Amino acid sequence: MSPRIFFPLLLAVTLQYRGFAQDSAVHRFYVSGYDSLASLIKEPDPESFKKAVFISENAFSLNGMQYDKFNSHIHMLTAVIKAWMTANPLKNYHYSDSVNFQKNYAIYKFLKDTIHLIGKDQQVYNLLPYTYDFTDFAGNKDWGYMFVTKLLATKSGNCHSLPYLYKILADEIGASCWLALAPNHIYVQNRCGKIGWYNTELTSGCFPIDAWIMASGYLPLKAVQSGIYMDTLSNQQAIALCILDLAKGYEHKTHIYSDGFILKCCDLSLQYFPLNVQAMLLKAETLKRVYLWQAKMKDKSSAVTYREMEKLYVELFDLGYREMPEKMYISWLESVIKERDKYSNKQVREVIREK
Repeated sequence: MSPRIFFPLLLAVTLQYRGFAQDSAVHRFYVSGYDSLASLIKEPDPESFKKAVFISENAFSLNGMQYDKFNSHIHMLTAVIKAWMTANPLKNYHYSDSVNFQKNYAIYKFLKDTIHLIGKDQQVYNLLPYTYDFTDFAGNKDWGYMFVTKLLATKSGNCHSLPYLYKILADEIGASCWLALAPNHIYVQNRCGKIGWYNTELTSGCFPIDAWIMASGYLPLKAVQSGIYMDTLSNQQAIALCILDLAKGYEHKTHIYSDGFILKCCDLSLQYFPLNVQAMLLKAETLKRVYLWQAKMKDKSSAVTYREMEKLYVELFDLGYREMPEKMYISWLESVIKERDKYSNKQVREVIREK
């Protein structure tokens, strides 16, 4: 029997010991979310990522959200972006990707700059930019701080919700962009016909060069070469991040590791995104918790659990993964603000000035 089949069957036996009923509302909502994401990721379309984000967040809220309202909010934002594009046409840029560049720049402006709107009553309305929220930026105390719905409600988010919203808006207006990963971080990669690839950083609202991403000190060349960081994610891989979010939401909601749900989510995420190191790490840490309990209970299957856990930790190390302390991460984020001129991609700024 393969480990991926063995562990869910084995670990379900420990469920009663942990005092968590299989038919609880939390478990049912999360199983429903898993089933929806498993279906969605098979053949994704331009709206699949938006739906995947909603499914993950709705499970955490125990089905307390309404997709129609969420979707209407997104449509309202895209209407503003399209209106801004009409009022600010791209000039002096004669490459074949001019429309795509214009769309991406409009999304960036909407998220990170003040947008002035003139209403039918001729009154000027100012839409303030979305800001970075350093409060529980990793969702350690409240997983809800990672949500796009939280970002939409408060206009403040983090390196999880801001790039997620960027991609959702890009998908809505037909703009090409790609999510990319760095240690503890998600950002956006774009391609311009004139200058090639460039980075869009939404925490600080700038276009940093690759050197800033490498400057964290926790991104060895090996990690880039292996493909775990600084690579563009496909639509399926982006949805795989949402499946991992589902697992993390379940972890925060229940603190249950022994019923096989988290492991099942990690396996599904890794099926479509084999280099998802965060899924590998969560799976390894989940197996570690299970192993410690099994060893305490003198369960003979603990040896099997240990071997799979050890294999994952070794694989993470071989891929170049290194854990980045939170203080170092904050310092790294602040560096792109304090040293904007040093890390800013001047070529992007020159293209923008050509408008």
